[in-house]
Amino acid sequence: MKIGSVSLDNITVLAPLAGITNLPFRLLAKEAGCALVCSEMISANGLVYKSKKTAQLLDSVPEEKPLSVQIFGTEPSIMAEAAAMVESSGADILDINFGCSVRKVVRTGAGSALMKEPDRAEALLRAVRKSVAIPLTIKIRTGWDNSGSQAIEIARIAESCGADAITVHPRTATQGFSGKSDWSVIAAIKKIISIPVIGNGDIVIPEDAIRMRNQTGCDAVMIGRSAIGNPWIFSQVLSLTRGEPVPCADIPVRFGIMIKYLEKSVKYFGEKHACHMMRSRLGWFSKGLPHSSSFRESIKRITSENEAKQIINSYMHAIDGIYS
Repeated sequence: MKIGSVSLDNITVLAPLAGITNLPFRLLAKEAGCALVCSEMISANGLVYKSKKTAQLLDSVPEEKPLSVQIFGTEPSIMAEAAAMVESSGADILDINFGCSVRKVVRTGAGSALMKEPDRAEALLRAVRKSVAIPLTIKIRTGWDNSGSQAIEIARIAESCGADAITVHPRTATQGFSGKSDWSVIAAIKKIISIPVIGNGDIVIPEDAIRMRNQTGCDAVMIGRSAIGNPWIFSQVLSLTRGEPVPCADIPVRFGIMIKYLEKSVKYFGEKHACHMMRSRLGWFSKGLPHSSSFRESIKRITSENEAKQIINSYMHAIDGIYS
């Protein structure tokens, strides 16, 4: 599959997840076989007005390429300037968020609010398209009702403005992440545009990715929340696409990834900041394991990388004893 000039090795894409898809997490997904990783959603205003914290979200390394960077905003000129900054940072793909339904984003006119204003959406897309040469994509929802009409309209506008692919998360803006996504909207959009369509929503187990592709005809599948604490889902999807048995994330694999996440986070954020983050995040990887609540409680107070590793290793040996 190709998105403009960028070739992807397979059909898997990591969704942009606020506060989660930072550089260390993206590297985990890439190592698990994910073809395209995406940054957290980045404020165009923050980039243009020189927020250091916002600019740090553009940090990248060659090992994670190709990288898609997602920005959000509402003013065409600001978005165009921010897009040029993203391109200069070395991103391979620029993505524009048309799907965020968080109140503080929507009330500024950005995110899914843009789906109510097709004229503004078109002006924004044309301005951004003129400002960058790298592939341009957008991520949309169904719209503000479940008819899918707004999604279809925005998809047509995006293609006419030179977008290179569209990701469809077929929930309404008011749904948030509740209820079921309507995959028929993905299929409807795939039928009316000629650029690649990436499906997103309710991929909980690896088999769901194959089912989505078969039902909708989408060109690739984007996985978000199901990759949290479970980045090996990408390797499992790849096995299914090859007709191979789905590999099990056994105890050594699961705990090995946990250690990698800790080490990558310490390297990127520094030990103090990383350990503070890991107090809540290492527990992601223990979901479904015996005594996981005790493990989550024990890591709430970690202050060093070595302390975290000791707790992880102790828990791993205890789990090994149960399963052996």
